[in-house]
Amino acid sequence: MAKSGTEEWRRNADTHKMSAEEVRATGVEASMRPPGRGPGEVLHQRGRLPYGPGTMALVGFGIVGVIGYLVLYQNARPGTPATEVAKVAVGHGDPAVGRDPEKRPEGK
Repeated sequence: MAKSGTEEWRRNADTHKMSAEEVRATGVEASMRPPGRGPGEVLHQRGRLPYGPGTMALVGFGIVGVIGYLVLYQNARPGTPATEVAKVAVGHGDPAVGRDPEKRPEGK
């Protein structure tokens, strides 16, 4: 039992902080590997993306839409309702609405 525990240590020894002489002196040459948890990875980069490309494109489009809406809402005159800003943002509204009270559509 004790021997297998010793062999386990030798196989999993962390040798990247040891000099070559220390590795040879302790007899753990078999466990030499590059430093880090996952040798072979490139500077902590992931092998695959966390979400699919379609999902990321949809989220990106939504973020751009929200930023565009907020920019239009920020630049709108104080009397312009938010629904008119949304209509202008999607291309169905009249940008002149809300600038002058006389130009408001009928029924509002």
